[in-house]
Amino acid sequence: MAELARLKAERDELEKERDKLSSTVSKDQPLKPYQVELLKLQRHLEATQTPMIVLFEGRDASGKGGTIRRVDRYLNEKRARVVALGKPTDVQKTQWYFQRYVEHFPGGGEIVLFDRSWYNRALVEPVFGFCTKGEYRDFLKGVVGFEKDVVRQGTVLVKLYFSVDKKTQAKRFERRRTDPLRQWKLSEIDVQAQELWDDITEMKHRMLERTNVSSAPWTIIRSNSKPKARLNTMKVILNAVDYVGRDPDLDFTPDPEIVISGEDELRRMDEERDRLGRPVG
Repeated sequence: MAELARLKAERDELEKERDKLSSTVSKDQPLKPYQVELLKLQRHLEATQTPMIVLFEGRDASGKGGTIRRVDRYLNEKRARVVALGKPTDVQKTQWYFQRYVEHFPGGGEIVLFDRSWYNRALVEPVFGFCTKGEYRDFLKGVVGFEKDVVRQGTVLVKLYFSVDKKTQAKRFERRRTDPLRQWKLSEIDVQAQELWDDITEMKHRMLERTNVSSAPWTIIRSNSKPKARLNTMKVILNAVDYVGRDPDLDFTPDPEIVISGEDELRRMDEERDRLGRPVG
């Protein structure tokens, strides 16, 4: 009886995963035309030998990873790659901060998607004590000039910040905790993220205040709805380049409820600070 019960439980779990997969495929259908456009964009970058970098930043469980997978899914892997760096080595800690990221920069015609980037030093590191106050200040002093050089050299730089509310983040963390297929995603930092919500919000505000510049602006992606965030992220990336062969019948206009300029997000946060005494979001 015990063995039958175990087999039934395993069968039920497999059926649940099958249903989830079917649901995911269905939800991804609206993305297909834009994934075709991403291939056109990639071919244009190759033809013009233009490098492109897309930064995916934001809170834990804000949907960055799932969006990156959809963006990258059909791209030519020889000319596109995802970069997700771990902790710096002892040697890297002694080098110029940006050096380990620059090593992964694209050549002409390549696309690199950074799953978190040098902005770790503006968000995660100062909150969790992974850098000194001096290192944090030096980063803010240098990052704008660094990015201006990157853009001036001809690289298309797209900076995306995924914004999820506190309640939604908590639900996603709970799902990671209870789902055996997602437990690997739950880290010690995730566990502390809810407790340090306001500290991370303050770092986000400072980051936007100092690094949202005309040469390399931020785009905020409201990601409480993952499907909407994924679709609108593709639109933002596609709108960053005037590529050849764009489908005239496809809607490339981002949803204003999902896609917010860094300037408007900073204005909103300043208004919340005036009203509540602290920025929110």
